Amino acid sequence: MEVINPCPRYNANGVNCPQLPPGETLDWNTNAPIASNMVKLQPICKHATPWPTPAAYWKAGTPVFVEFSTHGSPHDGGHCEWSLSYDHGQTFVVVHRKLSYCFYSDENQLVTNYTFTLPADVPNSDSAILMWSWVNAMGNREFYTNCADIAISGSTSASFTGPQVTILNYPGYPEIPEFLGNYSIGLSYYENAPLITVPTASESDAYQSAI
Repeated sequence: MEVINPCPRYNANGVNCPQLPPGETLDWNTNAPIASNMVKLQPICKHATPWPTPAAYWKAGTPVFVEFSTHGSPHDGGHCEWSLSYDHGQTFVVVHRKLSYCFYSDENQLVTNYTFTLPADVPNSDSAILMWSWVNAMGNREFYTNCADIAISGSTSASFTGPQVTILNYPGYPEIPEFLGNYSIGLSYYENAPLITVPTASESDAYQSAI
């Protein structure tokens, strides 16, 4: 599966994608996992250089829309998270989850888009990263991500506290088996994820300048 809207970095199938950064090329494999059977295939965000301009403009406290390609394999669902980074991808805080049955409705119908309310107290930023991450229920033990550069406005908060993104089936992190009908597998990692507080973009930029 792959996100197509907001357009992830360099996604060849994305919707309303920004212009590519100089020297970069389109990625035709953004639906591929970043790790398989505990072998690292790509970095967490796949591509380090952000879009020159945001792929989406979101407003804190309002419904936001994420669309997936209809051509991917949902691998019987699994655990999905949507998280934000304000420090150029060093840390991600979760703003939405669909655990166990990601890509499926209560009626067991395929779902390829999600609408959720962006928390009202996520800080404003011209350079936040939205990451979708997914642990598949069936097949090779894989971990998937897509990262989109977005702008956030409408907030009066300087920080946001929420669960840290859960990473599984990736080198250096826990491995969980195929679900084989047991959709509670791996849930404890999400339920026990530590709470983190992300700063404003200006604080993150100051931190980056200091290291």
